Parts: sequence; C-alpha cells; structure tokens
Amino acid sequence: MFACIKQSLVLNGLGVAVLLLALGLPLPLAAQTSGPALAAIIDGPQRSEANKARDRYRHPLEVLTFFGLRPDANVVEIVPGKAGYWTEILAPYLKDHGRYTASGDPERDIAPLKARIAANPDLYGKTIITEFTGKDQEIAPPGSADFVLTFRNIHDWMRDGTAEAAFRAFYKALKAGGILGLEDHRGRPDQPQDPQAKSGYVRQDYAIALAEKAGFKLIGSSEVNANPKDTKDYPEGVWTLPPTFRLKDQDREKYAAIGESDRFVLKFVKPASAQ
Repeated sequence: MFACIKQSLVLNGLGVAVLLLALGLPLPLAAQTSGPALAAIIDGPQRSEANKARDRYRHPLEVLTFFGLRPDANVVEIVPGKAGYWTEILAPYLKDHGRYTASGDPERDIAPLKARIAANPDLYGKTIITEFTGKDQEIAPPGSADFVLTFRNIHDWMRDGTAEAAFRAFYKALKAGGILGLEDHRGRPDQPQDPQAKSGYVRQDYAIALAEKAGFKLIGSSEVNANPKDTKDYPEGVWTLPPTFRLKDQDREKYAAIGESDRFVLKFVKPASAQ
C-alpha cells in the first residue's frame, strides 16, 4: 500500500500538498499556487487565439505540471519562437516570484520578443534575454537555472550539427538537481535515425542518448502529446501536418484529420553530485 501512495505522490504534485496538510504543515508557495495559478495564466487574455487553438495538441498545463514547474523557479526557455507560445505562459507566471529567461536567435526569437515586451511591459518587462544559436553558449549564469525547457528544437540542432554542444550549454546553466524538459517530434523506432533529422522526426532513444552524453539522467517521460495517427512517412516530413501544411491544399483534410505530430515529452535531471 505504501508503495502505491509513494508512486501517487511522485506522479502527482497535488499529493504532496495533501500530505503536508494532513500533517498540519504549511504549504510552500509553489504548492499553494502552481496548479490554479498556472491554469489561470493558460486561460488568460494575454494569449493569442492562435496559440490557444493549439492547446489540444500541446497540453501546456499537463506538460508544465509534469516538468514540476513552480512560480518561484528560475526558468530558461530555449528558442521561444516568433509566436511566443510558451512565452505567453511562462513570463506572466514567473514574473512575481520567479525568473524567466528567453534564449534564442537574435532575429527569429529575440526581435519579436522585444516587440512583445514593448507592447506589454507589465507582463513581459521582467523577461531576461540571452542569445542562443545552437552552440555551447552561456544561456544563463552557470549553475543558476532550476529549469531549462525547449520544445521541438532538437531536430534543428541535429540538422546544423550543434546538438551535442546545445546539450552541454543546458547542462552548464542548470544548478545541481535542476530539470531539463524536452519535447520533439517522435521518430519511428523501427527506422534508423537520420543524423540530420531532415524529416523533423527524432527517435526518442536518440534524444535520450544526447542528453545522457551531456551528463543528464532521465527521470520521467509523458505520453500526453502522443498521437498514434501520425505515421511519420509524409512527402514533406513533419511539416506536411498541421499547423504548417507545407503541401498547402493537397490532401489537406487528410492531414488535418491526423492532427499535429506524435511527440515525446522527457524530463531529465542534472545529478545532485554534479559540479
């Protein structure tokens, strides 16, 4: 019975709060606010309708809860992108008690982020900006970050030949015990991994190996963004599917019915013994 309770507490952060309350202990800030506060931000008016429309495929609440995000955390997001899907969630969520760093390409990521900050400094004004172009760069002061998160970017670094360097940069930025959260389009395990990931798909075991080579330890995986309809054999790779629809109107209904790609969501830790 104890083993079942222990497993429930590990998998469900709310279980920890229940246990603390049962013992008459005060809840830490994260336990008090993370669930409702995060859900409210995700449902908030600051998010674009286009980004909200993708929630059914991307499951932001479930993903961030799986990673263990706290409102007092120091979080670095790698390559936030022009649309700012995660920026619209992370920056408002962390602005009062935590720290949000957006690290990316000066033109593709940082320029639109600066425009967002200028338009709404109350929500985004505390965002810290650093440059990251896929290399072993200082994305945050060494050993400072509680979380490094990146979504659907590993295939780009594989294409550019910088994947190993990128993971070394993440490892340096995290404090011992810090969390690396990854998501990408999941490749077929019955086919060899293209080292350049030209289709956009990355085998899950390949991504795990990249992280472990940098020193990380895998501590969890989630199937929240799994899509069994995704056969991963399209003319234009993963970009055949929504939201890109690279074939435009050709077989559009067919690909729309499949939905967005099958994705792995992986959680790694920088070992507490790491220097």
